[in-house]
Amino acid sequence: MKTIIDTFDDDTDAIIEPSRMAPRIEGFPKTAVVCFNERMITALQEHYSLTLIDAMKGDFTAPVYKINFKDVDIAVYRTAVGGPETASLLEKMISKGCERFVFFGACGVLNRELAAKSLIVPTAAYRDEGTSYHYLPPSTYVDIPTAARLAEIFTELNLPHVCGKTWTTDAPYRETRANAARRREDGCLTVEMECASIMAVAQFRGVDAYQFLYAADSLDAEEWDARTLGSLPQDDRERFLKIALEVAARV
Repeated sequence: MKTIIDTFDDDTDAIIEPSRMAPRIEGFPKTAVVCFNERMITALQEHYSLTLIDAMKGDFTAPVYKINFKDVDIAVYRTAVGGPETASLLEKMISKGCERFVFFGACGVLNRELAAKSLIVPTAAYRDEGTSYHYLPPSTYVDIPTAARLAEIFTELNLPHVCGKTWTTDAPYRETRANAARRREDGCLTVEMECASIMAVAQFRGVDAYQFLYAADSLDAEEWDARTLGSLPQDDRERFLKIALEVAARV
Protein backbone atom coordinates (compact mmCIF):
# COMPACT_ATOMS: atom_id res chain seq x y z
CA MET A 1 0.00 0.00 0.00
CA LYS A 2 1.32 3.42 -0.96
CA THR A 3 1.66 6.17 1.63
CA ILE A 4 1.66 9.97 1.40
CA ILE A 5 5.32 10.05 0.39
CA ASP A 6 4.37 8.09 -2.74
CA THR A 7 1.68 10.51 -3.93
CA PHE A 8 3.77 12.65 -6.29
CA ASP A 9 2.44 12.12 -9.82
CA ASP A 10 4.10 13.98 -12.65
CA ASP A 11 2.79 11.65 -15.35
CA THR A 12 -0.93 12.42 -15.46
CA ASP A 13 -2.83 15.71 -15.59
CA ALA A 14 -4.44 17.40 -12.61
CA ILE A 15 -8.23 17.20 -12.70
CA ILE A 16 -8.57 20.88 -11.74
CA GLU A 17 -5.90 23.30 -12.93
CA PRO A 18 -5.48 26.63 -11.09
CA SER A 19 -6.30 28.52 -14.29
CA ARG A 20 -9.91 27.29 -14.01
CA MET A 21 -10.25 29.09 -10.68
CA ALA A 22 -7.89 32.03 -11.31
CA PRO A 23 -7.53 33.08 -14.97
CA ARG A 24 -4.52 35.10 -16.06
CA ILE A 25 -4.84 38.87 -15.65
CA GLU A 26 -3.09 41.18 -18.07
CA GLY A 27 -0.76 43.62 -16.35
CA PHE A 28 -0.80 41.71 -13.06
CA PRO A 29 2.28 42.46 -10.89
CA LYS A 30 5.14 40.02 -11.39
CA THR A 31 6.25 40.29 -7.77
CA ALA A 32 4.25 39.76 -4.58
CA VAL A 33 4.77 40.25 -0.87
CA VAL A 34 2.88 37.75 1.25
CA CYS A 35 2.17 37.97 4.98
CA PHE A 36 0.25 35.78 7.44
CA ASN A 37 -1.26 38.44 9.68
CA GLU A 38 -4.08 40.87 8.89
CA ARG A 39 -2.41 43.50 11.07
CA MET A 40 0.41 43.62 8.53
CA ILE A 41 -2.11 44.68 5.89
CA THR A 42 -3.50 47.30 8.27
CA ALA A 43 0.00 48.67 8.80
CA LEU A 44 0.50 48.78 5.04
CA GLN A 45 -2.73 50.73 4.55
CA GLU A 46 -1.69 53.26 7.18
CA HIS A 47 1.61 54.12 5.51
CA TYR A 48 1.29 53.46 1.77
CA SER A 49 -1.09 54.13 -1.07
CA LEU A 50 -2.76 50.87 -2.06
CA THR A 51 -4.98 49.85 -4.95
CA LEU A 52 -7.29 46.85 -4.61
CA ILE A 53 -6.73 44.77 -7.75
CA ASP A 54 -8.26 41.38 -6.95
CA ALA A 55 -9.76 39.12 -4.28
CA MET A 56 -9.05 35.41 -4.00
CA LYS A 57 -11.66 33.18 -2.41
CA GLY A 58 -10.82 30.09 -0.40
CA ASP A 59 -11.32 29.37 3.29
CA PHE A 60 -11.43 33.17 3.54
CA THR A 61 -11.42 36.01 1.03
CA ALA A 62 -7.91 37.30 0.43
CA PRO A 63 -7.88 40.80 -1.08
CA VAL A 64 -4.91 41.50 -3.33
CA TYR A 65 -3.53 45.04 -3.31
CA LYS A 66 -1.00 46.76 -5.53
CA ILE A 67 1.65 49.12 -4.25
CA ASN A 68 4.34 50.94 -6.20
CA PHE A 69 7.49 50.74 -4.10
CA LYS A 70 10.74 52.17 -5.47
CA ASP A 71 9.26 52.14 -8.98
CA VAL A 72 8.30 48.46 -8.76
CA ASP A 73 4.66 47.35 -8.88
CA ILE A 74 4.19 44.82 -6.08
CA ALA A 75 1.11 42.78 -5.21
CA VAL A 76 0.46 42.30 -1.49
CA TYR A 77 -1.90 39.83 0.15
CA ARG A 78 -2.45 37.98 3.40
CA THR A 79 -2.32 34.23 3.08
CA ALA A 80 -3.65 31.56 5.45
CA VAL A 81 -1.78 29.86 8.26
CA GLY A 82 -0.80 26.33 7.24
CA GLY A 83 0.57 24.73 4.10
CA PRO A 84 -2.55 23.63 2.20
CA GLU A 85 -4.37 26.97 1.95
CA THR A 86 -1.11 28.89 1.54
CA ALA A 87 -0.27 26.61 -1.40
CA SER A 88 -3.73 27.04 -2.90
CA LEU A 89 -3.53 30.84 -2.82
CA LEU A 90 0.02 30.71 -4.18
CA GLU A 91 -1.22 28.58 -7.09
CA LYS A 92 -3.88 31.18 -7.87
CA MET A 93 -1.39 34.04 -7.79
CA ILE A 94 0.92 32.17 -10.15
CA SER A 95 -2.00 31.49 -12.47
CA LYS A 96 -2.87 35.20 -12.52
CA GLY A 97 0.67 36.02 -13.69
CA CYS A 98 2.86 36.51 -10.62
CA GLU A 99 6.39 35.08 -10.86
CA ARG A 100 8.27 36.15 -7.70
CA PHE A 101 7.09 35.90 -4.11
CA VAL A 102 8.46 37.21 -0.82
CA PHE A 103 6.88 35.45 2.17
CA PHE A 104 7.52 36.52 5.75
CA GLY A 105 6.09 35.47 9.08
CA ALA A 106 6.68 34.40 12.66
CA CYS A 107 8.31 31.14 13.69
CA GLY A 108 9.18 29.19 16.79
CA VAL A 109 12.86 28.77 17.59
CA LEU A 110 14.59 25.52 18.51
CA ASN A 111 17.60 27.36 19.92
CA ARG A 112 16.90 29.74 22.81
CA GLU A 113 19.95 31.82 21.83
CA LEU A 114 17.90 33.16 18.91
CA ALA A 115 16.32 36.20 20.52
CA ALA A 116 12.74 37.21 19.85
CA LYS A 117 12.43 39.18 16.58
CA SER A 118 15.70 37.77 15.18
CA LEU A 119 15.70 37.43 11.39
CA ILE A 120 16.17 33.94 9.94
CA VAL A 121 16.69 32.91 6.30
CA PRO A 122 15.63 29.27 5.81
CA THR A 123 18.00 27.27 3.62
CA ALA A 124 16.03 24.00 3.57
CA ALA A 125 12.67 22.88 5.00
CA TYR A 126 12.03 19.55 6.72
CA ARG A 127 8.93 18.02 5.14
CA ASP A 128 6.72 17.18 8.12
CA GLU A 129 3.56 18.18 6.24
CA GLY A 130 1.49 16.77 3.41
CA THR A 131 1.28 19.38 0.66
CA SER A 132 4.87 19.19 -0.58
CA TYR A 133 4.57 15.47 -1.40
CA HIS A 134 2.05 16.29 -4.11
CA TYR A 135 4.49 18.67 -5.82
CA LEU A 136 7.93 17.07 -5.49
CA PRO A 137 9.35 13.55 -5.30
CA PRO A 138 9.86 12.30 -1.73
CA SER A 139 12.85 13.60 0.20
CA THR A 140 13.59 14.59 3.77
CA TYR A 141 14.07 18.27 2.97
CA VAL A 142 13.07 20.77 0.32
CA ASP A 143 16.12 22.81 -0.63
CA ILE A 144 15.61 26.57 -0.98
CA PRO A 145 17.69 27.85 -3.92
CA THR A 146 16.65 31.48 -3.32
CA ALA A 147 18.11 31.54 0.20
CA ALA A 148 21.57 32.68 -0.90
CA ARG A 149 20.21 35.69 -2.78
CA LEU A 150 17.93 36.62 0.11
CA ALA A 151 20.88 36.51 2.51
CA GLU A 152 22.83 38.74 0.11
CA ILE A 153 19.99 41.28 0.11
CA PHE A 154 19.87 41.25 3.90
CA THR A 155 23.61 41.95 3.94
CA GLU A 156 23.13 44.80 1.44
CA LEU A 157 20.46 46.23 3.77
CA ASN A 158 22.74 45.83 6.82
CA LEU A 159 20.25 43.48 8.47
CA PRO A 160 21.71 41.03 11.00
CA HIS A 161 20.39 37.55 10.28
CA VAL A 162 21.14 33.84 10.54
CA CYS A 163 20.72 31.13 7.92
CA GLY A 164 19.69 27.55 8.61
CA LYS A 165 17.19 24.76 8.18
CA THR A 166 13.57 24.98 9.29
CA TRP A 167 11.05 22.35 10.38
CA THR A 168 7.68 22.62 8.60
CA THR A 169 4.87 20.79 10.36
CA ASP A 170 1.09 20.55 9.99
CA ALA A 171 0.63 19.75 13.68
CA PRO A 172 1.72 22.56 16.02
CA TYR A 173 0.22 20.79 19.05
CA ARG A 174 2.25 17.64 18.29
CA GLU A 175 5.67 19.28 18.33
CA THR A 176 6.91 16.81 20.92
CA ARG A 177 10.13 17.18 22.88
CA ALA A 178 11.68 14.18 21.15
CA ASN A 179 10.85 15.44 17.66
CA ALA A 180 12.06 18.94 18.51
CA ALA A 181 15.34 17.45 19.75
CA ARG A 182 15.73 15.42 16.54
CA ARG A 183 15.17 18.44 14.35
CA ARG A 184 17.56 20.52 16.46
CA GLU A 185 20.24 17.84 16.18
CA ASP A 186 19.70 17.81 12.42
CA GLY A 187 20.44 21.53 12.24
CA CYS A 188 16.96 23.07 12.23
CA LEU A 189 16.85 26.50 13.83
CA THR A 190 13.12 27.09 13.58
CA VAL A 191 9.67 25.52 13.31
CA GLU A 192 6.75 26.86 11.26
CA MET A 193 3.85 25.58 9.16
CA GLU A 194 4.32 26.65 5.52
CA CYS A 195 7.87 26.81 4.20
CA ALA A 196 8.15 23.29 2.73
CA SER A 197 4.77 23.65 1.03
CA ILE A 198 5.62 27.08 -0.40
CA MET A 199 8.95 25.96 -1.81
CA ALA A 200 7.53 22.77 -3.29
CA VAL A 201 4.80 24.65 -5.16
CA ALA A 202 7.27 27.27 -6.39
CA GLN A 203 9.70 24.69 -7.70
CA PHE A 204 6.96 22.66 -9.38
CA ARG A 205 5.56 25.75 -11.08
CA GLY A 206 8.95 27.27 -11.98
CA VAL A 207 8.61 30.51 -10.02
CA ASP A 208 10.86 32.09 -7.38
CA ALA A 209 9.79 32.05 -3.73
CA TYR A 210 11.81 33.83 -1.06
CA GLN A 211 10.98 33.50 2.61
CA PHE A 212 12.32 35.04 5.78
CA LEU A 213 11.16 34.36 9.31
CA TYR A 214 11.22 36.40 12.48
CA ALA A 215 11.64 34.61 15.80
CA ALA A 216 8.64 34.53 18.10
CA ASP A 217 8.13 31.74 20.66
CA SER A 218 10.82 29.37 21.94
CA LEU A 219 10.57 25.58 22.16
CA ASP A 220 14.06 25.28 23.62
CA ALA A 221 13.27 25.30 27.34
CA GLU A 222 11.70 23.15 30.02
CA GLU A 223 8.49 25.13 29.54
CA TRP A 224 7.23 26.63 26.28
CA ASP A 225 8.01 30.35 26.15
CA ALA A 226 5.53 32.41 24.11
CA ARG A 227 7.79 35.47 24.09
CA THR A 228 6.40 37.80 21.37
CA LEU A 229 3.99 35.29 19.76
CA GLY A 230 0.69 37.11 19.24
CA SER A 231 1.96 40.31 20.83
CA LEU A 232 4.39 41.77 18.30
CA PRO A 233 4.50 45.57 18.69
CA GLN A 234 3.17 47.67 15.82
CA ASP A 235 6.55 49.23 15.06
CA ASP A 236 8.07 45.77 14.60
CA ARG A 237 5.26 44.75 12.24
CA GLU A 238 5.98 47.85 10.20
CA ARG A 239 9.71 47.08 10.23
CA PHE A 240 9.26 43.54 8.93
CA LEU A 241 6.82 44.76 6.30
CA LYS A 242 9.32 47.36 5.10
CA ILE A 243 12.02 44.67 4.90
CA ALA A 244 9.74 42.51 2.75
CA LEU A 245 9.06 45.40 0.38
CA GLU A 246 12.78 46.18 0.14
CA VAL A 247 13.47 42.56 -0.77
CA ALA A 248 10.65 42.51 -3.31
CA ALA A 249 12.05 45.60 -5.02
CA ARG A 250 15.40 43.81 -5.45
CA VAL A 251 14.48 40.30 -6.61
